[in-house]
Amino acid sequence: ARPAEVYAQKSGAAQRPDAPRIALIVGGLGISASTTAEALSKLPGPVTLAFAPYGNDLESNVSRARARGHEVLMQIPMEPFDYPDNDPGPQTLLSSLSGEQNIDRLQWLMSRFQGYVGVMNFMGARFSASEQSIAPVLREIAKRGLIYVDDGASPRSLASQIAGANRTAFAKADIVVDAVPTTAEIDKALVRLETIARERGSAVAYASALPVTVERVARWSKTLAGRGVALVPVTAVALKPKSS
Repeated sequence: ARPAEVYAQKSGAAQRPDAPRIALIVGGLGISASTTAEALSKLPGPVTLAFAPYGNDLESNVSRARARGHEVLMQIPMEPFDYPDNDPGPQTLLSSLSGEQNIDRLQWLMSRFQGYVGVMNFMGARFSASEQSIAPVLREIAKRGLIYVDDGASPRSLASQIAGANRTAFAKADIVVDAVPTTAEIDKALVRLETIARERGSAVAYASALPVTVERVARWSKTLAGRGVALVPVTAVALKPKSS
């Protein structure tokens, strides 16, 4: 069985199967102990948590997240357009490197902790716009039985097309919830997210682990079931159900 299935959490089976579904990913965890602790204590299990491959106590924080019912993603640092002024971190995947060199970096990053269902980009507007760069990475991810999530921040990302061609299990964020990190704008984005889910049947969103975001998402999540919307782990929208 692939890791994406082994480490998947059960999605809210009690919900009506036809309920609109929302997968929400909160990222940037693992570096700050206080930010990570706050997210773990306040966010409900169906919220997917994305950890950076740097930081102390990664294994124990990821284990704690999974014990609380969260699916986990690893955020892989990828080259932005303004690199190296804007540097995502050690072992960043770069468009100037060969496919083989980037796979070496990817393997180093992916060995930082275990228990994740897939990986998602951290930055990477330049890297994900280059087919030559992103395609070998997506092939490697598919080969390992993982899902790939695009945070939706770069309109030039080719990940969606390449994942489709490679049959990589894939999800892309429809919106970034805290692109403007104020209470009012986060609340507006969450309303928009529900609208997308109702129109399409499902929606995916990304948010950072800022205190204001965690607080608004935690509050909002308690009201969803009353509106007939299911909050689900990311594999519930990224993994295609096996045909019986």
